[in-house]
Amino acid sequence: MSTTRKIAGAALAAALGVTTLSACGGGDAKDKTAGASDAPKSKTVTLVSHDSFNVTEAVLKEFEQQSGYTVKVLKSGDAGAALNQEILTKGSPRGDVFFGVDNTLLSRALDNGIFTPYEAKGLGGVKPEYVLDKEHRVTPVDSGDICVNYDKAYFADKKIAPPQTLDDLVKPEYKNLLVVENAATSSPGLGFMLASVGKYGEEGWKDYWSKLKANGVEVVDGWEQAYNERFSGSAGGKKAKGDRPLVVSYASSPPVEVLYGEPQPAEAPTGVSTGTCFRQVEFAGLLKGAKNEEGGKALVDFLISKKFQEDMPLQMFVNPVTKDAALPELFTQHGVVVEKPENVAPETIAKNREQWVKAWTALVVK
Repeated sequence: MSTTRKIAGAALAAALGVTTLSACGGGDAKDKTAGASDAPKSKTVTLVSHDSFNVTEAVLKEFEQQSGYTVKVLKSGDAGAALNQEILTKGSPRGDVFFGVDNTLLSRALDNGIFTPYEAKGLGGVKPEYVLDKEHRVTPVDSGDICVNYDKAYFADKKIAPPQTLDDLVKPEYKNLLVVENAATSSPGLGFMLASVGKYGEEGWKDYWSKLKANGVEVVDGWEQAYNERFSGSAGGKKAKGDRPLVVSYASSPPVEVLYGEPQPAEAPTGVSTGTCFRQVEFAGLLKGAKNEEGGKALVDFLISKKFQEDMPLQMFVNPVTKDAALPELFTQHGVVVEKPENVAPETIAKNREQWVKAWTALVVK
């Protein structure tokens, strides 16, 4: 399952003709790593990640210079696929640190024992609500909220207030307006389904989806199709003549629309329904059997450093998890703060995820 809220930002940038940084350390990093495996003590540290990991080159270079390690980033598809590969290579990992497992898949990673416990330097600066593993097998790195986004122009033209809560979405005035991603094939789709579980409980979430279906919800396979083809409020959706003014996306999507708008708008053309959100937290962990364990520890420390945490929002379109990291002005001016997102405990997700997805598919798709 794709677990890539950053892909949404990267895909949106691509839809607007913008090229994002690759975060592979550049050509110099490749040159430095040549022959490193032959050295008695490797100075290369390998980060295994999903495809959306990104960091400003200067920030990465500063870490390399200060630590003496060269970072190699091994991108491995979406988060679910990347995690599967690490489970299959348990004990003989492809790298030293894994980044990208989130709270919807966390228990699966921990149950398979792919991480070595390590309490990162600076962990005390991480907001305690994000520290979900008390054994420190993983370290929180970022957070983000999956939320319904709305097309401001559509609702202004129709003189209809945009929906703000999950309850609102089943009202008649929003019939045939919402497009969502498939919970079986998409990370935001799964997160939005989990928001309904968090809100209505295990007894009520299916009834809620029955009401959404009756109210004309449209289901597509993934975020790219939903946001950049079907949603009328995005730059991509406008080009594709999308006719759905409500879409499941991210709370960080409006700032991205501003960042990559041509010309750049003074105000985001899209808004966020803050009562519809599910919070994702993403983690990194030292892989069991890492060839460069000390380098791996230094890299985990770096991922929660102020330098990386403050660089991250405009590189991966997510929020920092540390108390002292400031958000960029783009986020504070055009983003929203989700005060009370829905949450479901990782162990509850692990226990029920597959059966919930099957039930959702039978109810909504078939």
